[in-house]
Amino acid sequence: MKRRLTVALFTFFFAIPLWSGVRDNDNSCDIIVAPAATLLLPYFEIDLDNAAGQTTLFTITNVSRYSQIAHVTLWTDFAVPALNFNIFLTGYDVQAINLRDVLTSGIVGSQTGTGPTTVKSPLGGALGSDQSLTSPATGGPGYTNPNFKASINCDGNPGVLPPGLTALLRKELTIGTSPSCQSAGGVHRNAIGYATIDVVGACTDRFPSDPLYYTTDLLFDNVLIGDYQQVGTQPSGSVTASFDAGANPMVHLRAVPEGGGAGSNVPAVLPYTFYDRYTPQSNRPADRRQPLPSTFAARFIQGGPARFATNFIIWREGFGTGTGACGTLVANGSIPIAEIVRFDERENPFVSLRDCGDPCAPGPYTSQATSSTQTVSSSYPIMSGSDVGGWMYLNLNNGGSTSYSVTTDITGLPQSTNLPGALAPAGATTTKGPRASQNWVTITMFGNLGPNSLAGAFDAASLGNGCSPAAFAALGNTANVPIGPAGGVFVCPPGTTLTNGTTTLCTGTNINPKP
Repeated sequence: MKRRLTVALFTFFFAIPLWSGVRDNDNSCDIIVAPAATLLLPYFEIDLDNAAGQTTLFTITNVSRYSQIAHVTLWTDFAVPALNFNIFLTGYDVQAINLRDVLTSGIVGSQTGTGPTTVKSPLGGALGSDQSLTSPATGGPGYTNPNFKASINCDGNPGVLPPGLTALLRKELTIGTSPSCQSAGGVHRNAIGYATIDVVGACTDRFPSDPLYYTTDLLFDNVLIGDYQQVGTQPSGSVTASFDAGANPMVHLRAVPEGGGAGSNVPAVLPYTFYDRYTPQSNRPADRRQPLPSTFAARFIQGGPARFATNFIIWREGFGTGTGACGTLVANGSIPIAEIVRFDERENPFVSLRDCGDPCAPGPYTSQATSSTQTVSSSYPIMSGSDVGGWMYLNLNNGGSTSYSVTTDITGLPQSTNLPGALAPAGATTTKGPRASQNWVTITMFGNLGPNSLAGAFDAASLGNGCSPAAFAALGNTANVPIGPAGGVFVCPPGTTLTNGTTTLCTGTNINPKP
């Protein structure tokens, strides 16, 4: 049933913490395209039966002069780690990977593999004559990195995976079955999942779901950039002929603070981190990676099969730790979504009321840990009227999990609840509360311009960042704070306080306090 939203739309935000203004070491929850310690490829899709069909390409670039090891993990759409491999990158190196090659031919990186030898990873030439920047013989300090382990074990990096392994991987990414789990992923014709790429100190076969990954393998230098292309893409669920390609940067997750060897126990000022579900209970912020937001504003156009169409690619933080009972992972095939509100081009809001009790409530909306869905589908509120465009408010918080840590405020400084007590100042009061789950949204638009079939991809705008608290639902909320960006009501002009008689409509002033 469709219904115009007639109640006020509310979202809850709190003041920006004091530490957000610190400029050193990229000390921020805001996600930007900048050199990072982890790259997230939020969605991939490969047509295994058609060499001319869909595939996903991605590229990893090392922007530092030191060699780096990029540890790639492929995950199913139920957030189950399925395969990992290592790419050795020399200084200023770049490596492109076609996931169809990985899944069908087992080719990882190159036929010979990547490693610290001139055969597997040739060294470049000099960069000018400045000896302080590069060695004139190699273009960098060779195959070294002061954060590498004494033995990095990269000589045996495979160039080609065993056929039996790739066959098992294809089953896991298409019908969701593996030797140890029958609910590792969804059932779909194409191979679907997502990928993470981390800087590590040695070539390892551990998954990020292993607590040892954080005490023995993971590094913290912000040195990687990456992008991806979805080739032969098409509006999800449609029979429209495929489009050429959509391209976008991967999600760049910086380590805060930056640097240090594997297992270095450096306090993180982030309230929680990207790998929060998997890190050891004794040191929950061990990965130091920036967390991702939960609320987004996403533009759409849906003018019909011969015109423009829009897919939302959505990555979700799931439940569980990725280890233990297989049966718990099936929940990641139907992760709750707090709320979706669609606005047409005339500012009319729409929600779909599937379960209309007393009071009526939207949803329940759900999705897998990663998905690509067309905006005309029943996954989103149905829009009436003649408009063919607008935007959606996406509150993708999944409701929380007992495997997540919670935020802690120690004298105004957000920290993980599991940081050593010595970090808390004497007499500090500690306030704990739930955190929102992490998400990411990428918009892909498709259109025909004469004989050309075009596709473009770009990230949705986040309405907060990973440090913003969970938002109240728009329906049934009495907080009297409307949907909008983090920070709540706007700042009053100097000398004014605007109210409607009961509710402050602006707060503070834009005058900086005296030093």
